[in-house]
Amino acid sequence: MQEQPTHWADIAAQNIVRQKGEKERYTCASGITPSGTVHIGNFREIISVELVARALAHLGKNVRFIYSWDDYDVFRKVPANMPNKEMLHSFLRKPITTVPDPQEEEESYARANERALETILPVVGVVPEYIYQAERYRTSTYAEGIRTALEKRDAIRAILDEHRSTPLADDWLPVSVFCTSCMKDTTKVLSWDGEWSVSYHCNSCGHDETLDLRKTGAAKLPWRVDWPMRWNYEDVDFEPAGKEHHSAGGSFDTARRIVKEVYGSEPPVTFKYDFISIKGMGGKISSSKGNVISLADVLEVYQPEVVRYLFAGTRPNAEFAISFDLDVLKIYEDYDKTERIYFGLEEVGDKRRAKEARTYELSQVETVPPSPPPQVAFRHLCNLLQIHIGNVDAVLGLYDGLDEEQERRLRARAVCAWNWITKHSPEDFRFHLRTPEDPPIEVTPEQAKALALLRGRVERLEDFDEKSLADELYRIAEEATLEPKELFRVVYLALIASEKGPRLASFIFTLGKDRVLGLLAGY
Repeated sequence: MQEQPTHWADIAAQNIVRQKGEKERYTCASGITPSGTVHIGNFREIISVELVARALAHLGKNVRFIYSWDDYDVFRKVPANMPNKEMLHSFLRKPITTVPDPQEEEESYARANERALETILPVVGVVPEYIYQAERYRTSTYAEGIRTALEKRDAIRAILDEHRSTPLADDWLPVSVFCTSCMKDTTKVLSWDGEWSVSYHCNSCGHDETLDLRKTGAAKLPWRVDWPMRWNYEDVDFEPAGKEHHSAGGSFDTARRIVKEVYGSEPPVTFKYDFISIKGMGGKISSSKGNVISLADVLEVYQPEVVRYLFAGTRPNAEFAISFDLDVLKIYEDYDKTERIYFGLEEVGDKRRAKEARTYELSQVETVPPSPPPQVAFRHLCNLLQIHIGNVDAVLGLYDGLDEEQERRLRARAVCAWNWITKHSPEDFRFHLRTPEDPPIEVTPEQAKALALLRGRVERLEDFDEKSLADELYRIAEEATLEPKELFRVVYLALIASEKGPRLASFIFTLGKDRVLGLLAGY
């Protein structure tokens, strides 16, 4: 009897096989219009599909993962975060693939947005097969699909009208045309001859033309018909969508009916995924509004395995926030705990262990490490990096015996830690270590006594562990007739010129005996 899966991706994979039956190959699909920066909210769909594709492969299935760039869509709005807006504005209503790259680095605006994502996805282990819809339409690949829609236009209109307040006109045709003269979509399709020819008039430049669907690259289907046509063409078995597409009468609803009633295929298995917000930036991420956090931005703070963990460990229909505040410390702690559970270094119940272990497997960019990687807590790494003023090599030099893969992972985490410290961490989390050459701080007799007592304890630091040293700090405060809070304050001032800092006992061990004694020598 097959073990019941506990992870959502495995449950989805089994559901696909159950609904679609045994097949030689299962096709999982995702896609987007490259109309602006592909943000981390868009990435949720991509990684959700990739995780399900991995789960299908885990079942021994042959899987095709396709990602469609809808780069033949209309350029409707200039995103707020784009440069050279005036130039971009002049290309509105034209295919996105014809818009120049405002950075002048790629062949088009669409290609620039595509390239930015395609370059970084392999970093998190996502390598789909890319399909460029502009190329498909321009080579008349979908001529048959367009003709089928025209032949069954009455059925399509009836389906769409069920969810429209204003019915489509009786002469409505499910095809749009980019004018071959001015390239805008401001056209009216006048007629279809029942075979391969459609005639149109351009309202922008006045151009009139009759096109042969088998030879033109100017005609395309509207989105609500295009989507199910492609499901049929690619034999798509699974594609999720955001909750706005899954609303009653939404695009997934109508596409499901169109692919069955017009194209004679079964719709793909699906689930809906929820939105992602950024901690401190309420609401849905929007490219057009300019409040965009990309996958590249997230990878500055989270190493690739932890990025995957954020999504693998959260059910797709649950809304969550990507955090750049102190929650970063907790997220790394949670990942490390999951890693310990996977390798049997931390005991939990069987059910939780199975779920955490599977989450850990799916969080890996490629394969699971053969043995437990040495864990360096993110918080501790932040302290070490600040002590060494961001010198990652110096910090890595503190750890002997790392193999190549272990060093790669630790280096990646250290780079993320330094990025977080310098760009996102709260001011009171940051510190700069004083040097023995700095003039001593002014202290009261009681404070001077406390610092001298601490210096004596540090001289025999090897007699303590972190817990016993923490207890000893309270004894020092009592001996020096200081409140513990005041003791901590003056020690932090002596060490890092700040009234607050990392957990003191742990920090003293991190600094080491010689460095602490050097900083306390003047008291």
